[in-house]
Amino acid sequence: MTPQRFRSSSVRDALAQARQALGPSALVLGTRLVPASGWRGWLGGREVEVSAFLGAGVSENRRSTTTESAHGAHTATDARKPVTDGLVARLIATGLDRDLAESVVEQMPQTRRRDASQGQIRDALASCLMPIAARGQALGDVNVFIGPPGVGKTTTIAKIAAQARARGERRFRLVAADGYRVGAIEQLRLYADIIGSPFVVARTPEEVTEAVTSSKLPVLVDTPGLSPANEEAGAFLSALAALPSVRTHLVVPGATTPRDFDRLWERFATAGADRIVISKVDEAETVMPLVRVLREREVPVSLIGLGQRVPEDLVEAEPEMIAACLLGQLPVVHA
Repeated sequence: MTPQRFRSSSVRDALAQARQALGPSALVLGTRLVPASGWRGWLGGREVEVSAFLGAGVSENRRSTTTESAHGAHTATDARKPVTDGLVARLIATGLDRDLAESVVEQMPQTRRRDASQGQIRDALASCLMPIAARGQALGDVNVFIGPPGVGKTTTIAKIAAQARARGERRFRLVAADGYRVGAIEQLRLYADIIGSPFVVARTPEEVTEAVTSSKLPVLVDTPGLSPANEEAGAFLSALAALPSVRTHLVVPGATTPRDFDRLWERFATAGADRIVISKVDEAETVMPLVRVLREREVPVSLIGLGQRVPEDLVEAEPEMIAACLLGQLPVVHA
């Protein structure tokens, strides 16, 4: 139920286009002024854009075939009743899937649904997301970050250590067990020097075990961006998984599709992944497909990376934060 956009020189004409295309049950999300098309826009001309979608009484049976989209394989509803609740339709239009949208509405008293505020909707959505939120248990004494290259493992570690320093909390020991990626060790060493964190390079499984077990500080371990199926990388990850009280965070970008997540989860299963860091949320059009598969698998989310700034753009995955990401309301985080 993706919103469609209609443009004209007046609100009345744009609304008429929407009703002609979608029928009398069209629901209008909003209107705004946008630059006009073509040469008129170059000269500063403006026009009205109306966002609307098919509303109550429109059966999803029309879309009952299996489709493949940019968000991964998804089978559309094939025998379900039409969406008749206006708030459910509104939430679907914002990007939530139908099951989650209906769960959110069920959390709200009937009397509040018609005029629900954004805050009320966000609170109800947060209640539905509690099973996958870390809720104050994001980090432990030993934290291992795994995942393919380029997903943000090193940057996530730097943000954690820098935030702890800024808050006057205990420092972390940073351990670089990633000797495969060009510049990986030096990148983490540079962060450690700036933050003032102890830094250790571990080039063998025995060295990484020693670096972790000898530390009197909590530890953050950066690992090779290789599959555990790789013999050398597997030896590192097996040594870390064998240590007590380890929390292993699989780092995945917010734009990851359900299919790609399933592959990553299976690929890194032997490394002991027990929670997720959602990174690069600012680069994702929506995190709904990823959240859907996390809910299905009941995989907890520990941290959310909102951007590239160190240390600001990292938050614990409280239910309210995940809800804000789903609704496109990225929080402004200050150092």
